[in-house]
Amino acid sequence: MTVHLVGAGCGGPLWLVLRARELLQDAAHVVYDSLIHPDLLQLAPEGCEFHPVGKRKGRPSHNQGDVNELLVRLGRSGDNVVRLKGGDPFVFGRGGEEAIALSEAGIPWTYTPGITAAIGGLGAAGIPPTHRGVADSITLVTGHSAGGESPNAELWRSIGSLGGTKAVYMGASSWGELHPLLRQ
Repeated sequence: MTVHLVGAGCGGPLWLVLRARELLQDAAHVVYDSLIHPDLLQLAPEGCEFHPVGKRKGRPSHNQGDVNELLVRLGRSGDNVVRLKGGDPFVFGRGGEEAIALSEAGIPWTYTPGITAAIGGLGAAGIPPTHRGVADSITLVTGHSAGGESPNAELWRSIGSLGGTKAVYMGASSWGELHPLLRQ
């Protein structure tokens, strides 16, 4: 069948797009990360197999290569496979890497968006990420690099010079280093 790269959004089942709900209800396998709301797994049918592959900084976790291999293996099974990602799979969710691995293996895949934290989290708090006369743009940026090296100071200064709203994903451990660069 197909591997479906599905965004779980940034909340529980009420924040899930309808197509994501439909895919979960028809899944034989759900490969999920640790950022999803646990109630979402209850939408899968009885007999569905669950594969936790979440990553948390500083904790033992599956590497991306292992996750890609699992998706390819399950994709070859002929079953419906849902890869459930917190937020949106293509916004710092490694969905692009998974799509490439599936394509290279000849496995069909689909994409279903999820509400990313920068939009949903701010909106839920009553803060519009863009607002005429206040914030005319939004910049989404990751707070860490794939190799774990220090942030590129020149890049962060240029981001700091931009107007609008800046949403830093996965930046908690590097915030002390990043925050001063955004203010220069």
